[in-house]
Amino acid sequence: MFCSQCGREISETSSYCSVCGAHQRVEASFKRLTLSSTDSKIAGVCGGLAEYMNVDPTIVRLIWLVLSVVPGGIVGGILAYVLAWIIIPKATVRGSAATASVQPPAQVG
Repeated sequence: MFCSQCGREISETSSYCSVCGAHQRVEASFKRLTLSSTDSKIAGVCGGLAEYMNVDPTIVRLIWLVLSVVPGGIVGGILAYVLAWIIIPKATVRGSAATASVQPPAQVG
């Protein structure tokens, strides 16, 4: 890692530069809960939760189903799903294939 102030090489774990004393801003990486854009059955809520927790989406769907079938929980499970669908942001699509626009085939004649 290099100091953002003086450009000297410093240790990766340093918060301050040992040469000039400048504070090094370390960008924290964190997972963000989003609706799944790749594993979606209805709205991507269970797929997004599974991606966030790094588990199989089928397990999340089964747990959600079991908790929703508990007496009195059906309305709560459906309501929780709809609220999660509204509150959780959509995942951003990355990659050139996803961002490329699809053109319809040209008609000949």
